[in-house]
Amino acid sequence: MRRPKRLTITAAVAAAAALVLAGCSGGGASDDATSSTAKGGTLNILTTATAVHLDPATSQNLNITTLGLVLRRLTAWDVEPGKTAKVVPDLATTTGDSSDGGKTWTYHLKKGLEFQDGTAITTKDIKWGIERSFAPTLTGGLSYHKSLLVGGDTYKGPFDGKTLDSIETPDDSTIVFKLNAAYGDWPWIVSMPAFAPVPEGDGTDTGAYDAKPVASGPYEVQSNTQGSQITLVRNKSWSAKTDDVRTAGPSKVVFKESQDPSTVTQTLIADNGDAKDSFGATYLGAAELNQVRSNPSAQDRLATSKAGPITYMAINTQKGSLKELKVRQALQYAVDKKSYRIAAGGALAGTYASTLITPGIAGRQDYDLYKPGASGNVAKAKKLLQEAGVSDLKLTLATQNDPSNLAQAQALQSGLKRAGITVTLKPLDSDSFYTAVTDGTDFDLALFSWQPDFPSANANIQPLYDSSQIGNGGYNVSKYSNPEVDALIKQATGTIDQKDAQKLWAEVDKKIMADAPIVPLTYAKQSFLAGSNVQNFKIADFPAYPNYLKVSLAK
Repeated sequence: MRRPKRLTITAAVAAAAALVLAGCSGGGASDDATSSTAKGGTLNILTTATAVHLDPATSQNLNITTLGLVLRRLTAWDVEPGKTAKVVPDLATTTGDSSDGGKTWTYHLKKGLEFQDGTAITTKDIKWGIERSFAPTLTGGLSYHKSLLVGGDTYKGPFDGKTLDSIETPDDSTIVFKLNAAYGDWPWIVSMPAFAPVPEGDGTDTGAYDAKPVASGPYEVQSNTQGSQITLVRNKSWSAKTDDVRTAGPSKVVFKESQDPSTVTQTLIADNGDAKDSFGATYLGAAELNQVRSNPSAQDRLATSKAGPITYMAINTQKGSLKELKVRQALQYAVDKKSYRIAAGGALAGTYASTLITPGIAGRQDYDLYKPGASGNVAKAKKLLQEAGVSDLKLTLATQNDPSNLAQAQALQSGLKRAGITVTLKPLDSDSFYTAVTDGTDFDLALFSWQPDFPSANANIQPLYDSSQIGNGGYNVSKYSNPEVDALIKQATGTIDQKDAQKLWAEVDKKIMADAPIVPLTYAKQSFLAGSNVQNFKIADFPAYPNYLKVSLAK
């Protein structure tokens, strides 16, 4: 469930999966930077967030960001610029052994794993941590596993003494998961926050645990003043010998919360004092990028992703004339993507999109079904509308009520006007927007965007286009329903072999775009600024965020 801050970008609540698995097992991550990583210093991470959740049961954190410094999981991500993301072992010895046709997954823990107090980490701690995520008092976390585990639909957590029988721990180093159906991408699921170990029986005081969880990663929480600052210091019980994905360079990591984005940018551009040892956790908007562009030394400290979340115009396929395919196809040609991208910040803001699966995801096939060109094809749009027997088309476009989103929505409005389509903007505050487009139908179009929670073609497609995700908070904003697509999604999800699954997801991508439930706009680039002492500040092909687990400071 991902909502990068400035775009209308967000997240999945339903099962998703990935295609970069080795099938039944996997090896360790390579880490050429480990030996050369400088040790020491205090790294400051400047965030606009007023609350950073550290409880793995309530966190939506990407594997390579904040929570990954404090908590390990069964698997992790090996992400590097220029390379396809891989799932690799973390606490486990492999990425998982599947049996029963992909319905059962077994993991064994590495030796020598300890919590911050020196207590051994066992599979019972992992089971307890997962069970906590089902408690009604712990909400908001990534929940893919809840619909996948047998009995997960009715389980209410362990605080009343009940256990989830589909998670078995035959001994302290073995854990077995029983799924409702074959799920080839389970190794990605166990890289999520809920699969971090929590000492069995701990975390019943949910507020206290959110502020100060028991560490299994290289850092532990020294202090946490919510809304102000979180200070992490070294966890002396963490062993680098068991961890191939974290370099643990800084001696201390300080999260400074509730920061103003413009002030953060100005501070980092100035590069004085503590700013030299800092980076911004929120990607730069158009205004901040303009500030950086005017300062050559700051430009050298900018990390920009190749491509990230897909931004798109969702079309309500169950509304009026939008039920007609030719009308939806007309919108593909009427939109002016060039003007939209300029409103979003220009070339640095993104590359033009044409597929549903985003760059950096294994198995993605690049294609452009409509070939409208950057500025669209107004004549083609008018011809399709005429063939559909539709004239004087009037539509509402839902968007978030902030300057950035409004400017982008206005660019879409102007583009559609060229084809004789009148668009009325419907600006809403963030919460109202998500409620309106996920649960409501009183809109025709919506400016939306999507950052998958892990490197997965399924994570691009299932939450957004499976008919089960219409309404009830689901993110199928287009209200798109095609039984043939649903069947293909189910087939791809249950396919264990990587190559076979990739072919299916590519087929699903094209089949959905043939129905034109959205107009892809851009794969948004995301830029982050760091101080001059910050090293290994890199953004991989996926995700479009710096890898916090590798960042270090110059000596």
